[in-house]
Amino acid sequence: MKLISREFIRTIAPQLDLLNTIGGGVAQPKLHVNQRPKGVVLHVAMPSVPAESFHVVLKDSKLTVYGEFRHTPEDQLAAPLFVQTLDLPQNLDLMSINATHDNGELRVAIPFRDAEASQPREIDIQPGS
Repeated sequence: MKLISREFIRTIAPQLDLLNTIGGGVAQPKLHVNQRPKGVVLHVAMPSVPAESFHVVLKDSKLTVYGEFRHTPEDQLAAPLFVQTLDLPQNLDLMSINATHDNGELRVAIPFRDAEASQPREIDIQPGS
């Protein structure tokens, strides 16, 4: 007499993995930032994490990159794999952020602002009426 069927094991194994992650399991991404002549590139390497598990959110001048695990895309329950929030300097063009995923690595490219636009300038004061 079998107490546990193969179907039960196939069904419960992903949930156990998810519960282990919630209960303290961790996924450690390799994260580094490269400064290039035209801007900065944030690299997040997690080879086993698919592109649809990554999220990049910009709010004010804070960029948050996070990954989550869902057993199926329809699942309501998601376990966080990692979260990294960066305060971005004012010399970056936040309207031109570009994110790509290739070979298990997320790349977020943020160009520098136009040097002319970031230079301080004096505003002419017009006489009132």
